[in-house]
Amino acid sequence: MPNGHILVADDDAAIRTVLNQALSRAGYEVRSTSNAATLWRWVAQGEGDLVITDVVMPDENAFDLLPRMKRVRPELPIIVMSAQNTFMTAIRASERGAYEYLPKPFDLKELIAIVGRALSRPRGQAQANGAHENEDIPLVGRSPAMQEIYRALARLMPTDLTVMISGESGTGKELVARALHDYGRRRSGPFVAVNMAAIPRELIESELFGHEKGAFTGAMARSAGRFEQAEGGTLFLDEIGDMPMEAQTRLLRVLQQGEYTTVGGRVPIKTNVRIVAATNKDLRISIQQGFFREDLFFRLNVVPLRLPPLRERVEDIPDLARHFFALIEKEGLPRKQLDADAMERLKRYRWPGNVRELENLVRRLAALYPQETITGPIIEAELDTTPIASAVSGSKAERTDSDTLSSAVERHLAEYFAGYRDTLPPPGLYHRVLREIEGPLIGAALAATRGNQIRAAELLGVNRNTLRKKVRDLELQVIRTSR
Repeated sequence: MPNGHILVADDDAAIRTVLNQALSRAGYEVRSTSNAATLWRWVAQGEGDLVITDVVMPDENAFDLLPRMKRVRPELPIIVMSAQNTFMTAIRASERGAYEYLPKPFDLKELIAIVGRALSRPRGQAQANGAHENEDIPLVGRSPAMQEIYRALARLMPTDLTVMISGESGTGKELVARALHDYGRRRSGPFVAVNMAAIPRELIESELFGHEKGAFTGAMARSAGRFEQAEGGTLFLDEIGDMPMEAQTRLLRVLQQGEYTTVGGRVPIKTNVRIVAATNKDLRISIQQGFFREDLFFRLNVVPLRLPPLRERVEDIPDLARHFFALIEKEGLPRKQLDADAMERLKRYRWPGNVRELENLVRRLAALYPQETITGPIIEAELDTTPIASAVSGSKAERTDSDTLSSAVERHLAEYFAGYRDTLPPPGLYHRVLREIEGPLIGAALAATRGNQIRAAELLGVNRNTLRKKVRDLELQVIRTSR
């Protein structure tokens, strides 16, 4: 007895044959066609327990057919395949009610597993997503790593789940957060972004939760915080790892109880926002060092998304470069293109500043070079003269056993500045860097001395009172243990 009846539509005979064989071996009854008209007739007649369809077919686009199929068979699971592996393909598939989107080429084992899950799900779970016809593509790339991001985003769009985005500086964390908002159920509400690293620590609580008149020196009037500004929409907390402990405690209360109080206020305020957080740090290490609350981490890390660095998806560089050239042409800069040699040299570079560094390079090429076609030697010269090239180039970017702390810090700072090629980082860099170095150093000393602050002070060569003040200022958790 077959496990189910599957309808397959694809104008490629080879794909139909492969799917027919694989699904038949898995115990399914399969019927296939090369056109949308036949598929529609079968579905309208009530045939099939599941549909697998390509997007582009000779007579009709599957995205136009999907709404009709869902109207007559709302519980029919539909799996969409496409060689047009863009962010908008995944979003359209989700918005039009597809159960799953698979980029071509796909893994047969994964497809069989998806078919099994779709046919075993309880009835009555049909999706109801609103259409969104915005053609602006916020994310670019066809690599397998980006396809996973697109599919995850498509599943998250109709939800309010809290998302934690991790990735190196310049990988596009805010773009992903904006995509979650702009294509999600809260798109009609505000999108409010706040960078924890750019706000003085003593002002973060006021910035997030607002303050009452007279709450502190200089508070001349009531001020709305970012939570109030984001009401009904999305609040993006960038560089969440830089949030001080007091603010972390307040944020935890919001996530647990859905309410907060302003600084200096006493009346709890109910809040209705979606939280999306981002970090370029390993927060599990920050938890071990006492810089981040473990309970808050688990509240924020409901759905983790890791954005790959550009060096892990070099096959996306041509699409990204063309995308940035098209954007700046719309802004009035001259039209440019890259020859094959130039493209290959871009692929060989390690991109410590990631996609942001590539965008800045493209803008520089368009502004400074008169020729329409950019050649390999021009790319080589530009990459060799960037500040990052002297500190990080090729295999030199790999860590070696001979690395000193000084060289590691130099490399880290070079990568950091690469993300701000055309601007400067936020003020307060000196103290932020010192804090990042002091915290792990003192934490390591305390761990080595089992929390004995006298011995840790001796190990570090500082006064005991100085160490105690540092522990308090850095909000380190000291755990005393015996050997």
